[in-house]
Amino acid sequence: MAEKPVILTVDDDPAVLQSISRDLRKQYGDRFRIVRADSGNTALETTEKIKLRGDTVALFLADQRMPDMSGVEFLEQGSEIFPMAKRALLTAYADTNAAISAINDARLDYYLLKPWDPPEEKLYPVLDDLIQDWKAGFKPEFKGVKVISDRWSPHSHDLRDFLSRNQIPYRWLDIETSEEAQKLIEYADSEPDSSCLPLVITAGGNKLIKPSVTELAQQVGLQTEAAKPFYDLVIVGGGPAGLAAAVYGASEGLKTVMIEREAPGGQAGTSSRIENYLGFPVGLSGDDLARRAVTQARRFGVEILTPQAATALRIEDDYRTITLADGSEISCHALILALGVSWRLLKVPGVDKFTGAGVYYGAAKTEAPACKGEEIYVVGGANSAGQAAMYFSQYAKQVNMLVRGESLVKSMSQYLIDQIEGTENINVMPFHSVVEAQGDERLNSILVEDSQSGETKTFPTSYLFIFIGATPSTDWLGDQVQRDERGFICTGPDVSAERGWPLERDRFLLETDVPGVFAVGDVRHNSVKRVASGVGEGSICVQFVHRHLANV
Repeated sequence: MAEKPVILTVDDDPAVLQSISRDLRKQYGDRFRIVRADSGNTALETTEKIKLRGDTVALFLADQRMPDMSGVEFLEQGSEIFPMAKRALLTAYADTNAAISAINDARLDYYLLKPWDPPEEKLYPVLDDLIQDWKAGFKPEFKGVKVISDRWSPHSHDLRDFLSRNQIPYRWLDIETSEEAQKLIEYADSEPDSSCLPLVITAGGNKLIKPSVTELAQQVGLQTEAAKPFYDLVIVGGGPAGLAAAVYGASEGLKTVMIEREAPGGQAGTSSRIENYLGFPVGLSGDDLARRAVTQARRFGVEILTPQAATALRIEDDYRTITLADGSEISCHALILALGVSWRLLKVPGVDKFTGAGVYYGAAKTEAPACKGEEIYVVGGANSAGQAAMYFSQYAKQVNMLVRGESLVKSMSQYLIDQIEGTENINVMPFHSVVEAQGDERLNSILVEDSQSGETKTFPTSYLFIFIGATPSTDWLGDQVQRDERGFICTGPDVSAERGWPLERDRFLLETDVPGVFAVGDVRHNSVKRVASGVGEGSICVQFVHRHLANV
């Protein structure tokens, strides 16, 4: 919940400051936070900190006669930070001329003579009117993480994508166009150049200069370290399959931890709209599905470590030990590999150079608002590309889909094809492939080949989004678990006979060649690449885990 709005009072006389603070708390303490300062400079520093935290000042109440900075001078500077705050001056009779002058010079709303006894007659009625006026025009400050950077910063994109995918509210402020961004950098005592960017300001007002994703995660309260050294069940991967396994495992009494290297939801979590998932007739977004599943999992006591990655697997008797990216280890009797897949990289000149600076893999939710009025290009012809194109069409002037094949029919669901055909600002370009990304510091244009005519064309654009399939991230498993030639994990009847099997019982359907190590979802050899099938596999796999644990 947001903090109460602030009434800030400043006076260099300790007795007067204590008296006015007491009267303000008595009348307004239930609705406002009363903050006091003993000088104009201290009050100004406090005001800047309030701004960094995303809190709001409703009223400034300053004494006029203070050394170093007068009350009027403070009100002039404080109102630059909170222009909507009401401004009142406490004055002695001898200072009334200064107060009257300040009505014009500092846009003073009211001045009060000292002493103000009784406050019920001489203080509260005036402040009540000022506060009522302030409430009428009040718009709450954003209370959350702020990311300040230039538009084309790859580091900033990584941070914003992480926040977005983990459903942490944030605002992005462009240092080149946002006056608020420039002011926040000033309040944070940072330099307004690339040396401090991206600058992240947390909801508590802490500043992070060029933080890593892990540092940011820790600041916003995500868990990156396991609470215990041993669990009944460890799940590596937090996509639909991993989340389903976590929910069913924990709900059935297993001590469960889930390790996710980016954000719960996996690749499905980046989908702007999933319309063929059973039980949701109008569809739902990938992040909505992830949010619901994470809430469910946490309610049953699942520990979710993110961002965290598994880097090695060790098998010792009945124990399966996972080494994490930070060097720590956790052990278990049963391990479910729900690693999912990562976007396949487009290997053409310039793409690596501009990744995060005009070239993006996925990232529809993060970058779409910045595409307003732009002509953009989407590479790919499967459902993920189609969902992204539909989402981008709400923002971009024109969305061009570059498809290697002759049409979308072979790779995309019909409902999406129908939607794309009915969207005026989506243009499907079959037989077209990107052969080069061009630019200086960021993407400026792409070179595209028409495979039918052999012609190569240059298209000016600042945005290229790539959705060309996916590959498993399983190299860290080495030869501990059997994988096919593309890196997908073999399970059940797909495991080669020569790998052997040490137990008397048969291998379970979703079990690898290592007893107690299972694989579910997209990372599994010959799996059905659908959200529903991943959820199904994650759910039924827990039954195999129980049967395995019964014999450990």
